[in-house]
Amino acid sequence: MEAGEGLKDLIQAILNDPAFPAGIAWRRRLFYANETVISVGDTSNSFFLIEEGQLRVTVLVELGKHKKVHPGICDLGAGDIFGETCLLESGVRSASIIAITNGCAVEIYAEKFNYYLETKPVQGHLFFKHLFAIMTDRLQRCNRRIENLMVWGLKAYEIEKHL
Repeated sequence: MEAGEGLKDLIQAILNDPAFPAGIAWRRRLFYANETVISVGDTSNSFFLIEEGQLRVTVLVELGKHKKVHPGICDLGAGDIFGETCLLESGVRSASIIAITNGCAVEIYAEKFNYYLETKPVQGHLFFKHLFAIMTDRLQRCNRRIENLMVWGLKAYEIEKHL
């Protein structure tokens, strides 16, 4: 889920712009190992750029009435972004983010960020171009995982069928 150097540099330039003030449009947020940074089900209108540290994206999977697991689906590090779907609409978080190590992230408020990008169309175009590339990469990786799971399931079915 790398944001890539281009997007990281673009966001850093926006954070340094006096028209996008700290404390109003964004804030720096420290996190500590084993801390839940965001929880599945939370409602939010901000996204994050990781400056340093490692985080894990986890989801809630119900295996039965009384059995739930929280598998990690990917790890994130410096330069990665998460929570960016709030730029399109505020909504409920679909995953939890758990800190693996201590670190720091920039929390960017979607409403302020969208307004900034509307007033700076070049930055807006570049931002969404980079974001589109990230989302395309994520979709391709998800498709490969689904294909692998389907193959695994079919193989397991065939083995079970022959027992």
